[in-house]
Amino acid sequence: MICLTGDLHHRSLRTDNQRHSDLSELECARRYLALLEDAGVKVTFFASGRCFVEDWDELAPIAAHPLVELGGHNWSCLTPAIVHRVWRKAIGSYNGPPWWQELDARLTIEAARRRTGRTIRVWRNHMYMHGPWTEQVLRRAGIALVSDGVRRDATGPERHPSGILTFPLNVIPDHEHLYHAERTPEWVARWQARYRWSDDFGPDSYRIGDWVEIVLANLRDNEARGAVSNMIVHPITMWLCDRFEGFRRILACLATRRTAHLGELVGAT
Repeated sequence: MICLTGDLHHRSLRTDNQRHSDLSELECARRYLALLEDAGVKVTFFASGRCFVEDWDELAPIAAHPLVELGGHNWSCLTPAIVHRVWRKAIGSYNGPPWWQELDARLTIEAARRRTGRTIRVWRNHMYMHGPWTEQVLRRAGIALVSDGVRRDATGPERHPSGILTFPLNVIPDHEHLYHAERTPEWVARWQARYRWSDDFGPDSYRIGDWVEIVLANLRDNEARGAVSNMIVHPITMWLCDRFEGFRRILACLATRRTAHLGELVGAT
């Protein structure tokens, strides 16, 4: 089984990907969804709360599509950043204190409910950020599963002591491992020299063709060991890399496998 996921950010966030794209992020998502429709592949999109308020005209057809499950991605994607940096230094939590995280979750969940009439059950924090109270806060807010972080040996959802399910990504992520937008080889080299960043798939970035081969190998390996694959493939990233050409190769594989929304794993665990 494979769970395909992606994150959707409000236009006013002005991410580097958004600044480099000739299409809005949600228009990229609509074109991506058209490809999923042809392949019959499900997706879980984690949308920021402000998307439901600021960008609803573009988000509405995505939210209504039967192949789409919507999850939460923070209210404003942990901005302004300076506030969260202060909290990380002061209390050891970039996400903020429990009361702030509760407000963030409530605003996001209520915005989604007002627009769609549905209650979201799954969540991914922006940049996979977690604090010491995050799982407990999300569980109290009614979230059943959180998909943060990267752990290549993960096999499926695991029960956190708070009661919430956690399921890290176990297929190489796209954004941090791909050359695209501002992430040229020179930019990545400077970034690596400054931060020494790495995740469970290592520190390297790749051209889209090489990255697709790694993704397909990860999917084969997960299938061989009986693991549920949890993958993140952002629509805007695929558009910026090569106008979805590499993603079409991944979809050819996904179309031959069972795909599921992350929420479907809740009752099965």
